[in-house]
Amino acid sequence: MKKLLKYISPFAPDNSGAAAVLYELGGIVVICDAGGCAGNVCGFDEPRWFEKRSALFSAGLRDMDAILGRDDRLAEKLAKAAGQIGAPFTAIIGTPVPAVIATDYRALKRLSERKTGLPALAVDTTGTSYYDKGEEKAYMELFKTFSTGGTPKKGKVGVIGATPLDLSMTTPDALISALKKLGCDEPVCFGMNSGLEEIKDAGSCEKLIAISPGAVKAAEYLSEKFHIPYETGCPDLLDIASKLSHKAEGKRILIVHQQFAANSLRSEILSRISCDITCASWFMTDKRYMEQQDLHIPDEETFAEKVQSGGYDIVIADISLKRAVKDFKGEWIDYPHFAVSGRLAGKAFG
Repeated sequence: MKKLLKYISPFAPDNSGAAAVLYELGGIVVICDAGGCAGNVCGFDEPRWFEKRSALFSAGLRDMDAILGRDDRLAEKLAKAAGQIGAPFTAIIGTPVPAVIATDYRALKRLSERKTGLPALAVDTTGTSYYDKGEEKAYMELFKTFSTGGTPKKGKVGVIGATPLDLSMTTPDALISALKKLGCDEPVCFGMNSGLEEIKDAGSCEKLIAISPGAVKAAEYLSEKFHIPYETGCPDLLDIASKLSHKAEGKRILIVHQQFAANSLRSEILSRISCDITCASWFMTDKRYMEQQDLHIPDEETFAEKVQSGGYDIVIADISLKRAVKDFKGEWIDYPHFAVSGRLAGKAFG
């Protein structure tokens, strides 16, 4: 029962991560389900739904259509939607049912392209992995399908990994502002306040920044294809480091978030004070960016054990996680993570 969640809500799944990447790009995005998974995406995992609508649909397949893999029904629905919505592409995002029946996504992609006359993306998410895995797959499909080059432009920085699930914000304004202060003249957040043209023109970037582990594969792909250098890291958008001030001097601190956000916050804190910091994440962790003491958290029970036995004076993590460690006596600093709690940073802090 290691995976049992008794106190913490389930995290955003991979199909939500894929939908988040594609949400603002103008395509017809279909959640391949019989009805239900699309509601979870729009109702819980996509805060932009209430501010900025997208052509995001449920396939609405009847149970037997889904079970028997009647791909032609889905392709017909896509063709009808394409006839009414001027979209540059279509996308099909997987859920548990097509995963269980071993849907052939490559065949579904070809069938959809023949029916609609539009490029199609097929993201083979399963609904059983975490959101960052879905982001990784969606970014790879996007850049492999649409990025054809571009004339290198001095000062242009391509940012991969910016979604509300990672940033806990519905716009990248704070991220863009932070990157400009760090010397990036023209940051472009792929898939957030930008469209498909920016994806196509990714080869014109002078540099790439992967702000979450789910963005690394895409950064590596673009780096190899267009000979663009990339780096990793996510600025401290909530100014947590300055709020800690000198009260954290010499303390033991645990930071829990997605790996690059946690690592960057650690660097910012250590540039100000001397203390002992461990970074931990429930999500993808790249060993290349881990310190010896860093942790990957596989389940709620392990999380509670590590927090309660680690001797930490301060935990910096989403406040919703505190329910799992009621006996923790130290200070808890809220660090919202939308994929964990469905809470935006603005609502958490103001």
